Amino acid sequence: MPRPKANNGGGGPMSVNLDKAQNSKATIKRILSYLQGHKKTLFLVLLFIILYVICNIVSSIMLMPIIDDYIVPMFENPEDSSLKIAFIKILFAYITIVICTSLFSYLQSKLMIKASQTAVADMRKDLFSRIEKLPIHYFDTNATGELMSRIVNDIDNVSIALNTSVNQIISGVLMAASTLLTMLVISPTLALISILTLPVMLVVVQKIAKINKKQFIKSQESLAEVNSYIEEYVSGQKVIKAFNKENDVKANFKNKNENLRREGFLAQAVAGIVMPAMGSISNISTAITAIVSGILAIQGKISIGTIAVYTRFSKEFSRPINEITNQFNVIQAGIAGAERCFQIIDEEPEFPDNIGKPDLTNVKGNVEIKNVSFGYEEGKPVLKNINIEAKPGEMIAIVGPTGAGKTTIINLLTRFYDINQGEILIDGKNIKEISKESLREVLGIVLQDTVMFNETVRENIRFGKLDATEEEIVEAAKLANADSFIKRLPHGYDTILSDDAGNISKGQAQLLNIARVILNNPQILVLDEATSNVDTRMEVKIQQAMNKLLEGRTSFVIAHRLSTIRNADKIIVVNDGQIKEQGTHEELIKKRGIYYTMYTGIFEEAG
Repeated sequence: MPRPKANNGGGGPMSVNLDKAQNSKATIKRILSYLQGHKKTLFLVLLFIILYVICNIVSSIMLMPIIDDYIVPMFENPEDSSLKIAFIKILFAYITIVICTSLFSYLQSKLMIKASQTAVADMRKDLFSRIEKLPIHYFDTNATGELMSRIVNDIDNVSIALNTSVNQIISGVLMAASTLLTMLVISPTLALISILTLPVMLVVVQKIAKINKKQFIKSQESLAEVNSYIEEYVSGQKVIKAFNKENDVKANFKNKNENLRREGFLAQAVAGIVMPAMGSISNISTAITAIVSGILAIQGKISIGTIAVYTRFSKEFSRPINEITNQFNVIQAGIAGAERCFQIIDEEPEFPDNIGKPDLTNVKGNVEIKNVSFGYEEGKPVLKNINIEAKPGEMIAIVGPTGAGKTTIINLLTRFYDINQGEILIDGKNIKEISKESLREVLGIVLQDTVMFNETVRENIRFGKLDATEEEIVEAAKLANADSFIKRLPHGYDTILSDDAGNISKGQAQLLNIARVILNNPQILVLDEATSNVDTRMEVKIQQAMNKLLEGRTSFVIAHRLSTIRNADKIIVVNDGQIKEQGTHEELIKKRGIYYTMYTGIFEEAG
């Protein structure tokens, strides 16, 4: 079963971008840049890590005198009470240091989590802010589920990596270095054994990392595809059930889910090789150390305490490396997730040329579309040399068959897309030469598909003017013929709308949308088939609300119903990306051309 495509108003393509692996070092550096604002916290983290390492080294070294100077002598002189008292004192000191080791470990972990959570929150804010600035065509060409996967899953992977991996790496490096230095001081011969195993460990980690990085990116892409599929088909349940395609959808999902399982398994399986490999190398090193130290002890060159300490140091030397590799899959998932997030953050924002351009003010509503040509893809024109003029207060209706380019005209007027050739003027000013914020402030848009947020009815209307008073909200609702049905809702204006406004009808949602636009009080209106998909009774209410909205405003109306366009000042007939006819309803009927055919066919039935 094919996946539904995004409606681009005349030809925008729908695709999902698959990500390629980027430079891991650059990605890690960029992730860490989000921690730069937490230098004091990171200083404390580093301080507690150093104290943790020192306490760990000291506690290990203390085993040597505990064994050589107290335990062995106590076995040789069991009646010596002063020796027992001294042993209890050094044992108490040892336990105190062990407790301090745990305390410093807890403090550095807690502070690192605090800093990393703030850093991740900043990254999530940057990601969402960039999404808000991306052009419409980005959303037309990328699946919603794919974007959601990056905002949620990929950011979570970065969060987990920062929470656990940064302090593990720092403490691991310091622990390995200090342990090795101590081992060299105690016994250079035994230290050589551990030194020789280090390159082997590093080579194993490097080889597996190279393979696993690519596999984790594939796993993330598969997860994004599954999320996208779920988002699309959960929202499209009515269509699926209407066409009895449940089994097809389940079969497609099974394939995608199986692909995710396979890619995820491979990613985790490759990462899972690291720990056994490191453990084997570490155990071999420890075994060799134990054998050599035993031989040296028999020869009288080292003591029993030295053997115990060195065996522990051998483990302590490999343990940090093992801990880092234990976080291997977390680090790889975090890097892969960060790369995918940074790809969005690095996308060009909408109309970067707006900076410093003047605002559109004192708008009268004269709109001119001059010699405009446009295509969503190069070499595939959707509009060809379009010329339309709307004088202040005029209603311009745009009609034509599906795919003719009607919605594309609106996309260009609102600068959702920029024209390839020609120009669009408002009161003689080219819309490319004014800031898009001021352009959209003077435009009121009522689309076929209404968007309601999971907020109260009041807040959904207030979206048109965030500082609106209660009186202004109610007045806008009354003008939109929405006040009466709002009062019948369970909690009136305080009723919370469910996802996609499922607890009210499409027509009621459209009335709320009109109320929102009325509250915004725009000078120019754009109505894109605003009365479609509603019954005749609700259409009348919507039409009455729109008539109030249209009063004194320049308006562009895309319509497929007679009631919306019959009284238009000018009707533009678009077909195959060109204007074929234009005039009033009566003039076009007399011509007995395309509009006449539509009126006596499609529109007559709709009327």
